[in-house]
Amino acid sequence: MDNGMESMLDTYLFETNSLLDQLDEMLVNDEKLGDFSSDDVNEIFRIMHTIKGSSAMMEFGSLSSIAHHIEDLFFYIRDKGIDSLDPQHKKELFNLMFRSEDCLRGQVEKVESGTPLDTNMDGFASEINDFLKKISKAEEDAPAAEAASRTTPQTEAAAGVPASAEHLPEDSSAICFLHVFLEEGIGMENLRAYMIINALKECELEFRYYPENMETNPDTCSMIIEDGFYMAFESEEMAAKASDMLPTQSYIRSYELVAIPQAVPEPEPTPVSPQTSGKASGQAGTPEQKEAPKPPAKQAPAVQGAPAKQNLISVNLMKLDNLMNIVGEIVITESMVTSAPELNQLTRDAYDNFMKSARQLRKLTDDLQDIAMSLRMVPISGVFQKMNRIVRDMKQKLGKDVRLTLIGEDTEVDKTIVDSIQDPIMHMVRNAMDHGIEDDANERIRAGKSAQGEIILSASHTSNEVVISISDDGQGMNPEKLLAKARERGILTKPENEYTRKEALGLVMLPGFSTNQTVTEFSGRGVGMDVVKKNVESVGGTVSLSSEEGQGTTFLMKIPLTLAIMDGMKVTVGSSIFTIAIANIRQSFKILADEIILDESGNEMVERMGSFYPILRLHQFYGIETQVTELVDGILLWVETSDHSFCLFVDDLIGEQQVVVKPFPAFLTTFDLKNYGISGCTILGDGNISIILDIQGLHTAALESI
Repeated sequence: MDNGMESMLDTYLFETNSLLDQLDEMLVNDEKLGDFSSDDVNEIFRIMHTIKGSSAMMEFGSLSSIAHHIEDLFFYIRDKGIDSLDPQHKKELFNLMFRSEDCLRGQVEKVESGTPLDTNMDGFASEINDFLKKISKAEEDAPAAEAASRTTPQTEAAAGVPASAEHLPEDSSAICFLHVFLEEGIGMENLRAYMIINALKECELEFRYYPENMETNPDTCSMIIEDGFYMAFESEEMAAKASDMLPTQSYIRSYELVAIPQAVPEPEPTPVSPQTSGKASGQAGTPEQKEAPKPPAKQAPAVQGAPAKQNLISVNLMKLDNLMNIVGEIVITESMVTSAPELNQLTRDAYDNFMKSARQLRKLTDDLQDIAMSLRMVPISGVFQKMNRIVRDMKQKLGKDVRLTLIGEDTEVDKTIVDSIQDPIMHMVRNAMDHGIEDDANERIRAGKSAQGEIILSASHTSNEVVISISDDGQGMNPEKLLAKARERGILTKPENEYTRKEALGLVMLPGFSTNQTVTEFSGRGVGMDVVKKNVESVGGTVSLSSEEGQGTTFLMKIPLTLAIMDGMKVTVGSSIFTIAIANIRQSFKILADEIILDESGNEMVERMGSFYPILRLHQFYGIETQVTELVDGILLWVETSDHSFCLFVDDLIGEQQVVVKPFPAFLTTFDLKNYGISGCTILGDGNISIILDIQGLHTAALESI
């Protein structure tokens, strides 16, 4: 695939996924209200029209076919009005649209993964057509006999033979007719014809059409197949405009302009479009089917909304990554220039002038850095809205009445982090639905709760991280039951009586842990919550939970706003410089010799605020030579991550600095540095490299093995 086609494919996938997300949000909101609004009906029609056209252009036949059938369905609903459907039909329509969305998403995922698309979509297309026939038949209000008598003159004319005056519909005001034939085998000819008529009428063309009840009477299909349909005009000018518009419509095989002799005595026939040249000789005209018809009337609503989108463009994430790398290099280079030793050789005035310019440069680089970071920030609402669908589907399958409340949807997070936390949030919402909310509504009522359960999904900002919580008002967790289940599965690492309440609750995040007795579609295999913890920690975040039996459970995720730039504390160990995220540091302090405590294994510990924490000597762990080997001579950093806290022993503190996080080169990945507490590196102002420590990995590598 060349670059041009790859760019087109990226644009197609972005647009289609955005439209499907918009459709999903619309369907979930409308189902809560129990009805479609007229605006949403129009919007769904436009969404399907867009997907149909763009999929046809990209030659994705399955996507184009399904979108086309849904477009036909909503054309009928748009014309007849959503209120013409009874409540049962609306319920069926919601289910059909959710299945349609899933079908479309499935095909889009195949496009993204490069796997072949389904070639036969007839089964699902028939399901959509059957529903359309059902609602159109329910709306039929004209007797079939009346329709037959009204259209008898038309059925006498053979397809492909020009209509004469005595075969035309009875219309005393008309001076000419357009006689239109549709392509063979398209199905639902009466609705196809009515779509064409409606499109012309929306272009402010005035005419009457026959059969008059084609939109409500399926029996007119056979009449239209045999003899086409007619449009009656009171002026030749209006008929000519309609004749010019017909080539823009789909499914038209041929058409001709037929004048009434009494109204037009001139023997010279009225000129017709080139498409009808074969009609006069009894032959079918040139087909005028378009792959993606775009009549002016259908495009008008989309044009109205276009100005609002002109301020937005989509940018490849790789380009933003490159921009961040360049900005990081600028920040580093600026620090190198301002700390160059050659500046000491300048005169006082020259040095002052240089520093004045340097401060202005620092301000500009800070602004550039903030703008570059903001380009990667996206609202978390996209992830939150998808949870509505998860809750909706599980409500139906589990038979639970639950509402989802969203708070802080506008909170912005780095794009990379948003992609990483979507699965953890989904697992926690599913866990709340399956395990948290009670199965029996009467049980909730007896406990003094509302019969309807509630799951609250919220997001908020702190200074350098985003806090996401998923809470439910369900049955909560019993630590004793969790310990018993863990003992049964053999995953306890110490005696039960030594587990704190927080540690007991944390057992649910261990691999292989599940409280379900049987495996279901949603849970029971012991996977999910351990994936949550792993994914959150992979982006530098932490996850914790709290629960009260009978009151509910809350999962809390704390995630950095961005992975590209962080506030760090520089420390020295021998001749090496390490950087530790400020978010992981609780306190730095010096101790006296009598404050050092040894545990039963001889490991060093220190007491802070009533608790004892192990001490990790960085120079011993990494094998670094240093003159500072006594604890009283160096500095202790009290650090924490997730539910772990300990103290790091370092030589000295250099100071706080905002650093640009850089990944290690590919050839270093074979050394598995992350398992040794090293997450990346940064370049300091003097050009030296500083290793960035991963506190979680450091605890796992150094202390959990003790």
